[in-house]
Amino acid sequence: MARHRGAPARSRLIVTADDFGLDTGVNEAVELASREGILTTASLMVGAPAVADAVRRARRLPGLAVGLHLVLADGEAVLPREQVAMLTDERGRFGDNMVKAGVRFFADPRARRQLAAEVRAQFEAFRRHGLTLDHVNAHKHFHLHPTVLSTIVYIGREYGLAAVRVPREAGREGALYPWLMLMRRRLRRAGLRCNDYVLGLADTGAMDESRMLQGINRLAPGVTELYCHPASRTGITPAMGDYRHTDELAALLSPRVAAAVEAAGIERISFRDLR
Repeated sequence: MARHRGAPARSRLIVTADDFGLDTGVNEAVELASREGILTTASLMVGAPAVADAVRRARRLPGLAVGLHLVLADGEAVLPREQVAMLTDERGRFGDNMVKAGVRFFADPRARRQLAAEVRAQFEAFRRHGLTLDHVNAHKHFHLHPTVLSTIVYIGREYGLAAVRVPREAGREGALYPWLMLMRRRLRRAGLRCNDYVLGLADTGAMDESRMLQGINRLAPGVTELYCHPASRTGITPAMGDYRHTDELAALLSPRVAAAVEAAGIERISFRDLR
């Protein structure tokens, strides 16, 4: 819809919890922040230990939109190890050297075939849970890699893919700027929805009330996705040992944060609300 000349552009906010299904502490936080806070979406890890509990909670939260949080680095594969042997270690776990993995995706057709098989398996697992797919993103933003993104877009069409996160934090793009612009162009050419900006990239694991208020007060016109990692306890995994999960949950529940969103006239939405 066109707006009148001179009218200020609207700011809309998607508020997402990543790692849904990783732990019951994460799932508890997602449910609480959806019921009593500003949370609008969650990104589900379909191969994580507490995924069944997450799905049960999601089914009783009609106001929560759920997307797929693809894990292709620093996590467990969904497929058996022999089917993704080039991508995982002997335990069937993806490594955290994303540069090495990215080069392999570019250079080796066998690695690309295994990547495609794993991406399909994760989409298929999400479908089996019977949830409506709101969006897709990737753990550690690995979907910024062109090969990973192409694989997601190509396979995702079969599973109702309509929206993908663009991890662009305003003013902090740096060397990633060309990749981010390429990503946005490719998504739009494919007819997929995406956000304009994110909040939380520079403060991953530390989106407390103060940082959340600062971000809301400087929200750019357009669609911003505020993403965080709330949980009802800390120490979820060694890799997130310094994450302030409970502070992030408190921020999502904060009356001050909710009041700031309302006072600024910011509309809280999910990816499904984008057109």
